[in-house]
Amino acid sequence: MQHKAMERRTSHHMSTIMSESRGELIAWVNELLQLNYTKVEQLGTGAAYVQIMDSIFQDLPMSRVKFATKHEYEYLGNYKILQNCFTAHKLDKAIPTDRLMKCKMQDNLEFLQWIKKFWDRNYSGEPYDPVGRRGASNEPPAAANRSSTASARRATGNGANRSMSGREHLSAVANRSLRGPSPDHTVILNLQKELQEERNTVVALEKERDFYFGKLRDVEVLIQTAMESNAEIGDLQLVKDIQNVLYSTEDGFEPPADEYPDETF
Repeated sequence: MQHKAMERRTSHHMSTIMSESRGELIAWVNELLQLNYTKVEQLGTGAAYVQIMDSIFQDLPMSRVKFATKHEYEYLGNYKILQNCFTAHKLDKAIPTDRLMKCKMQDNLEFLQWIKKFWDRNYSGEPYDPVGRRGASNEPPAAANRSSTASARRATGNGANRSMSGREHLSAVANRSLRGPSPDHTVILNLQKELQEERNTVVALEKERDFYFGKLRDVEVLIQTAMESNAEIGDLQLVKDIQNVLYSTEDGFEPPADEYPDETF
């Protein structure tokens, strides 16, 4: 019974953490801001983070935000604007600027997950014009081939629309482009290529998710088996440290507090 309860709790915790993959989050950023990012690491410039917050508050100085940046020292201005936004709106969240600026995947993924959750809770639902807000001359290189006239409102729908998957996003883009009377053949080929790349990315992410979940599950089973043969193992500091890693939570990813109130490892 205890084993089954732990399996349910572990599965619930892992599914909560992995509710939105990198591909889904990048698709959401691209749709909301009309960009064409392909990696989470590209958000390390800070520009996209600033504009996501601007879509909520619409009071940030977007003309000062630099999207077309190449060097870390150029990112500082973007993060200063982001920090001023957090201060002005009294957001109790530390911005790990030094780590984000290094454009590492894990640091930017964790921060993007937090921002997405904050956006879901606070976005008003009003239409947002990302290109107009940042200015047509302030486009990042990755956005050069993306249509600036597509509506960002599609990314701000309620419920399932806010979590549009990478496959759904690219299919929708392809369908919208093909509705025109004389679609450019090159555009079609590029969209088909982009769609296939996104499918490959989703498959790879699903394999990666299953791989790491399996590793965590193996560790849990090993510990539980050892504790069943010798209860004193549970008192070892190393075992306690491993348990803390397995069941640690962070803001925005906690399981419901009263779901399994009386259970222990």
